[in-house]
Amino acid sequence: MSGHATTETVADRTSIAGEVVADRTALAEEVVAAARTLAALGLVAAFGHVSARRGDRMLITPAIDLGQATEETLREVPLDATALPAGTPGEAWIHLAVYQARPDVHAVARAIPESAFAAGAVASRSIRPLHGQGAMLGETVPVHDDARLMRSADIAEPAARTLGHADALVLRGNGAVTTGSSPGHAVARMWLLDTTCRLHLAARQAGAVRTLTSEEIAGWRAAAPPLLDRLWAHLRRPDGA
Repeated sequence: MSGHATTETVADRTSIAGEVVADRTALAEEVVAAARTLAALGLVAAFGHVSARRGDRMLITPAIDLGQATEETLREVPLDATALPAGTPGEAWIHLAVYQARPDVHAVARAIPESAFAAGAVASRSIRPLHGQGAMLGETVPVHDDARLMRSADIAEPAARTLGHADALVLRGNGAVTTGSSPGHAVARMWLLDTTCRLHLAARQAGAVRTLTSEEIAGWRAAAPPLLDRLWAHLRRPDGA
């Protein structure tokens, strides 16, 4: 991959919560690193996307194997687009809907962890975290009850509303979406969502479930930014960083 950013560089950039990376090349490198890491972790197969906000536009991976993403393959889309530019994946609409609804979000990951399919099938409305790291996804992870592909604004916008103020969303029968202040944070949250869904399924089989309290969740969420930096630096290693 050309211009591959080091783990230290990405961690330094993401340590400033909410900072927008103005340089297109640097941001493209982070999107590609995030895409390749999702592929290396097995959280996507032939399908999945990563995007990042850059001013009034977003950079997004095309409809290819994320393990093959490069800076040159990324597409740039206006956030107020009413039609998608050629080569843009159809599910770019869910990315656009999230950015429009959530000014605090600077990156979106779209993946298909198998655990999300299973958890989405048994959870009626939401999944409450059972471990501290899972609280970095939100007080609950909402489940959007629509398995259609997010290939239009009309379908994607209700999903963004279901997401609300959470940082993760399970799409029943259609995988998951996570958000972050950087592409790395969005990927770290996708990994945490996979773990959260697996724990949810295991706990349901074991018996009575004891979820985290609101106070415990708030404490973990307040501590999240540097913890997500550390997790992202760890997860990037399969990409050869």
